[in-house]
Amino acid sequence: MPHPSVPAPGLAAPAPPEAPLPRAPAGTALYVHVPFCVVKCPYCDFFSVEAEGQDLSGTVAALLHEARARAPQAPKTVFIGGGTPSLLPEPLLVELFDGLDGLTGFRSSAVEVTAECNPESLDRDKARLLAQLGVTRLSVGVQSLNPDTLKFLGRAHEPEDALRALEAARGTDAAVGADMIYACPGQSVEDWEDELSRVLEFEPQHLSAYNLTIEEGTLFHVQRERGELMTAPEEVELACFERTREVAEAAGLGRYEISNYARPGHECQHNLTYWANGAYVGLGPGAVSKVGLARAGNPRSLAPYLRWVQNDEHATLWREQLDPLHRLGETWWLGLRRSAGVDPMEALLAAGLDGAVDDPAPGLAQELEQQGLLENVDGRWHLTDRGWPLADGVARKFLALGKQP
Repeated sequence: MPHPSVPAPGLAAPAPPEAPLPRAPAGTALYVHVPFCVVKCPYCDFFSVEAEGQDLSGTVAALLHEARARAPQAPKTVFIGGGTPSLLPEPLLVELFDGLDGLTGFRSSAVEVTAECNPESLDRDKARLLAQLGVTRLSVGVQSLNPDTLKFLGRAHEPEDALRALEAARGTDAAVGADMIYACPGQSVEDWEDELSRVLEFEPQHLSAYNLTIEEGTLFHVQRERGELMTAPEEVELACFERTREVAEAAGLGRYEISNYARPGHECQHNLTYWANGAYVGLGPGAVSKVGLARAGNPRSLAPYLRWVQNDEHATLWREQLDPLHRLGETWWLGLRRSAGVDPMEALLAAGLDGAVDDPAPGLAQELEQQGLLENVDGRWHLTDRGWPLADGVARKFLALGKQP
């Protein structure tokens, strides 16, 4: 999501420049960012640092300190992301989950608790511990089963590690999700189908399959700007996108969002909150929160985050008030990514508007319908088969609604 630029690490202000958002109401979705990885992947634009030499214990204490001031009571969903939460030693995982439960009561309230895991730090014992601590979804960062692709992506695991991690996750009562990346350089459609089919043999309840995207601020972006990185041809990317749907649906996983598939009843409820443009609270360095028509974020740097939280119990680096028309565009942008599509009146209400205003979104939807990109089914707007691969372009048109004078 767009937000104001933030200072580079080491240049953060000596005190938080913004007041935190009001405390979110009970039931609000909760995200907790654990910013540590074994290595920093060259494609990842989430804030993270290599764990070696870092104060893991102090960071967990800071997360709980921030939670005491800002976490909602009785969150409906909890997502422990990163970074690599599974990298934390078992005593720190116990401290984090027990502390969060003591502050929020999530074990009694949450319908879903997700923990992101990477294969190099997920074995049977840790998977079982996470399930015992209240995790109901283990999201495993497989990314690829090709050793050359894993090396290209800068991953810290081998294919065998990913398979062992999936098996370890299956040995718990938690649902299992697999995250994968396609359209890497040199990868054919047949290569991708083979990798995907092997992962689906483990019968995960959820699959996230993303095309390799080059984001600003990443090493891959620098390499591409220098002409050192060639991405996959567009036709290969499109073919992999279509093949993903075919293979996933044949395995019993239906597409419910442009890059996400699930068995019935196993859609990620936390991410559905994001895609519905709902409220959420984010804790940790780089985390973003949205409550009502306001959005705010913490610094993408560990040192000021730790200092600010310890001193002030919040770490709000930036804050913005969302114009209702801007939020309307975001609601359509996010909603069209879902198979459920967008109801215009629901989008108005989510944006803090009502039926009395002049809503520009349906008119734009009708224009895109004439181009064969959208269709109206029982009052809800959906991407067509032709529109799915062009979703980013469609999204930009709706986001532009918020920029109109």
